[in-house]
Amino acid sequence: MKICLLATAVALCTASLGAHAALATPKPATAETESANQQVQKALHFADRQDYDDAKRGFVATIPDFVVKGTAPGHPDIWNLPAYDFLKSDKVPAEVNPSLWRIGQLNLNNGLFKVTDRVYQVRGFDLSNMTIIEGDSGLILIDPLTATELSAKGLELYYQHRPKKPVVAVIYTHSHLDHYGGAKGVISQEDVDAGKVKVLAPDGFLEEAVSENVYAGNAMLRRSNYQYGGYLPKGISGQIDAGLGKTVSLGSTSLVPPTDIIKKSGETRTIDGVQMEFQMAPNTEAPAEMLVWFPQFKVLDAAEDATHTLHNLYTLRGAQVRDSEAWWKTLNEAIHNYGDQVEVVLAQHHWPTWGKERAVEFMSSQRDMFKYLHDQTLNLANKGFTMVEIAEQLQLPDSIGKQWYNRGYYGSVSHDSKAIYQRYLGWYDSNPAHLYNLPPVEAAKHYVEFMGGADAAISKARSSYEKGEYRWVAEVMDRVVFADPNNKEARDLEADALEQLGYQAENPTWRNEFLMGAFELRNGVPKLGAASIVSPDTIKAMPAEMLLDYMGIRLDGPKAAKQAPLTLNWDLGNGTKYLLEVKNGVLIYSQDRQADKPDATLHASKDAFAALMMSGKAQIAGAKDVKVDGSVDKVQGLFDLLDEFPMNFNIVTP
Repeated sequence: MKICLLATAVALCTASLGAHAALATPKPATAETESANQQVQKALHFADRQDYDDAKRGFVATIPDFVVKGTAPGHPDIWNLPAYDFLKSDKVPAEVNPSLWRIGQLNLNNGLFKVTDRVYQVRGFDLSNMTIIEGDSGLILIDPLTATELSAKGLELYYQHRPKKPVVAVIYTHSHLDHYGGAKGVISQEDVDAGKVKVLAPDGFLEEAVSENVYAGNAMLRRSNYQYGGYLPKGISGQIDAGLGKTVSLGSTSLVPPTDIIKKSGETRTIDGVQMEFQMAPNTEAPAEMLVWFPQFKVLDAAEDATHTLHNLYTLRGAQVRDSEAWWKTLNEAIHNYGDQVEVVLAQHHWPTWGKERAVEFMSSQRDMFKYLHDQTLNLANKGFTMVEIAEQLQLPDSIGKQWYNRGYYGSVSHDSKAIYQRYLGWYDSNPAHLYNLPPVEAAKHYVEFMGGADAAISKARSSYEKGEYRWVAEVMDRVVFADPNNKEARDLEADALEQLGYQAENPTWRNEFLMGAFELRNGVPKLGAASIVSPDTIKAMPAEMLLDYMGIRLDGPKAAKQAPLTLNWDLGNGTKYLLEVKNGVLIYSQDRQADKPDATLHASKDAFAALMMSGKAQIAGAKDVKVDGSVDKVQGLFDLLDEFPMNFNIVTP
């Protein structure tokens, strides 16, 4: 089994599923699912084709049948647009929500597009866009995609149709990998170090970019496979889209640290004759984010704060909950600052909005959407409704919710309202019966016993399935599966229910979640072993404190607590020193301190230390650029206490 590893919690880890040569065949839509999808067709304004025109506007050229093959035999394609050719049909299959089919078609537009004079975008070459601003003698690139292979292809396409000017600056709008990972496909670290290329980013960018992809990175990576449908085939019964774009690319990622940090709203820069004004937007779509106003072109780059979807306040792969209050206020500020001048609003996903009136209406409606969700979630919470109850009843007014750019293609009213509740009130709903719940397996065994046994539960669930009660069937069969994961009948019935929920979902990430659950219930989970999820560039960007924080996360606490305390001096060789102490099952570190009588002193640069820590089963003796004074065994003992995280842990089974 060969795997394609990406050093990120956002990217997918996919595999050639040799262990699943005979994969279970997806089932067709039921009559209930077909009827539900037909109701969507009647409820929304499918005759409105403005977005289809806008998504094609300014098209210059593309790479026909754009495929970028994997980097080694057996690895999946880095990018494959022809795999989505089935979306070119205007006939919506019963297995796909018509609204999802629509965004899937729109996100299939790809290539180089002219936005306005001197402003271009490469779209459809990754989950995100790369915006290209033409300076007097060079290019300013905004958000160079996820993968270096794809950003290089995008710039190559641009050069085929525009003058070949050098890249003089790169701007990262925020700290998510799909907006900086492709940097080394379009610039080199050497040119940055030589001052030939400036790299601009918002305050906190580097810390947030590194920490989000490391501290809980392994869990996020596994969960990302569900959010983006990592094992699903592209097709009417499989993966259709990812909401913000087709999917996450599977190429090489990089990180070029910024050379110029934007710290407050109103800061300006002029680079190669291009004037820019920055508006800070922390804790909106990312902890470190900013918008960019180009007064010469009357273009506002909204980063990822105004896209053609109701965005995530909580991302299903897992991340810190985003602040809907900060989000609506950011959009409101942008409207007040630039609304009387703006002619184009573009973002680093989807297509632009042209014309002052339309642009302001678009931003205003998105602002109102986030504020409505924020205020009404708390309104209902203050009336005593719980998180789940709020999610079940809250709806956007038609004046907001039926706008195509506010549909739930990435976030949803349901899970965004839960995010707001969580941000203010946490996971506990104040019902003591929910305070000290049994763990899933133990609770499931009791549930199944109370239901009269597995056979009785399955029989009743089949009746519910025939009635189209798929949510209930999934919940009940989940209990049976957790009580007995080898019960194939229960697994198959739960998979059938999840599949129908996926077919009905408007939100592509919900569809992927449901269908991935069905896939693994039927086919099992590929065993991919352990692996490092952190790229060399990310490790290089991590300060020593973050390396030690991550080391503490990887420490096997119960095992460490049983061992004698350990004291280690770490000398980085550049004047920086740390005291490391392992006791009570935790790793404590203190900068600029050293023990008088340590168990050992480790002489290693930050990079050499990181190489040891990220190498899996580190061997201290003979390690490159590492010297130990004192007990090598003691140092080895510390590294032996570090856990290796499995690449694919179970999700839909215990």
